[in-house]
Amino acid sequence: MNENELSHLILQCAFTVHSELNPGLLESAYEECLAYELQQHGLIVEKQKALPLVYKSVKLDAGYRLDLLVNNKVVVEIKSVEAFSEVHMAQVITYLKLSGCKLGLLINFNVKSLKEGIKRIVNNFQE
Repeated sequence: MNENELSHLILQCAFTVHSELNPGLLESAYEECLAYELQQHGLIVEKQKALPLVYKSVKLDAGYRLDLLVNNKVVVEIKSVEAFSEVHMAQVITYLKLSGCKLGLLINFNVKSLKEGIKRIVNNFQE
């Protein structure tokens, strides 16, 4: 599956989770349920994947963790906040750069309609 096909399936699963749980829970609850849904569709899901920071050719464990990495291609950052802020977008862009992935999904489950809580972030950086 390419990134676009994966993102479609990830969002389909996110809508399922949101309709079952509704807004108001902790991010960790949505993360666990979304990971479960994705695994039920046969996808490889890594939860809380450690993401090292490379500084001057030295790999440092700076404590960065991806909420979900799906099929080693799509970064999923889960939020349960009143609204997205610029720092949320910057966080996903940084995760894309550090992971080498091209596509990130920022999903806020604390919204009435999940359509309002989705940001698709594409990083076309060159290494």
